[in-house]
Amino acid sequence: MRSPTLKLSDHGLLRRCVIAVCILGAIVCASFASATTGFATTGDPQDSPVTWAVTPADAAGPDGRSWVELELDPGASIDEHLAVRNLSDRDVTFALTAADGYFTPTGRFNMFPADKQSVAAGTWILMDKTVTVAAGGTAVVPFKVTVPDKATPGDHAAGIAASIFSQGGSDGTQLGVESRVGFRVMTRVKGEVKPGLSMKATASYDTSWNPLQPGSADLTVDLENTGNVRLSVDPSAMVNDARWPAAGTDEARSLELLPGDRRTVSIHVPNVWPLGIMTLPLMVSQGVIAPDGSTQPVDPVQESVALWAIPWPQLAILVALLLLFAGLFRGRRRRQKELVRLVEEAREAGRREVERR
Repeated sequence: MRSPTLKLSDHGLLRRCVIAVCILGAIVCASFASATTGFATTGDPQDSPVTWAVTPADAAGPDGRSWVELELDPGASIDEHLAVRNLSDRDVTFALTAADGYFTPTGRFNMFPADKQSVAAGTWILMDKTVTVAAGGTAVVPFKVTVPDKATPGDHAAGIAASIFSQGGSDGTQLGVESRVGFRVMTRVKGEVKPGLSMKATASYDTSWNPLQPGSADLTVDLENTGNVRLSVDPSAMVNDARWPAAGTDEARSLELLPGDRRTVSIHVPNVWPLGIMTLPLMVSQGVIAPDGSTQPVDPVQESVALWAIPWPQLAILVALLLLFAGLFRGRRRRQKELVRLVEEAREAGRREVERR
């Protein structure tokens, strides 16, 4: 990723404030290759771009893993390795950092930025702070993961990254950006596994103003991992024997929640006829993600979500038909009364005619 540059001449306090704000934003927005290992490219306008990759490794080099999965007792430690590949045409010194990990609202793994202090699994990793890699070469760096004696059982997430700080020209007014790429380190502390998932859901109805077509329902589901292990969750609604998954999920892709994670998902259910007060059955399938990557199913969480689905178009047509029939009935009654009046007038006229004779 090429670092953006911002060239500003020093014409006063205003421009200096703008530079300071931009630098702060660049530090906060430093990138990280989420979930798996990846590549990054960056460079200064005066230098050739730097491209590098970071992967888990053994002492000999990259070992094919996408990230590191560990299972350790409290107080135990293990030696691991990472490999930094420099795909550029010049030697580069990379900064190596470890930090607490988390999943973003879009489900991508990330680690704390440099300006946020880690307090959990990111502090369990010890390694060199820098590594210099020759052009086109690969450097293997050992690191050690040590679980504290009082660590709570369950899953703990961290990330490791190699980064460089790219800066612009020599006038001191260009913007610098830290770019990083890395992988996650997941540690399962041995002990009692306690999966837990809480769910809160609300629903709304979207009316179709064509009375011959059904409307649709939209569910908003708030999920929270209340246990101590990673969960794979798959929210869905069952309507008319059809399964409607949450947006962004399907049978091949589920949501992954770390302990304490919260996630809000939406479920769109089409072809729902308005029947007044309705309930939609909601089910969240879940499974515990084991350190070897397998998923062990646990009982799903189920709930019925109530919503108002008022059939306004159908009611409007019904009211119009009632008014029409009422108008026809009243017209018929008026015609009957008019006919009776005319008959009575004719009879009265006949009686008068007979009396005159």
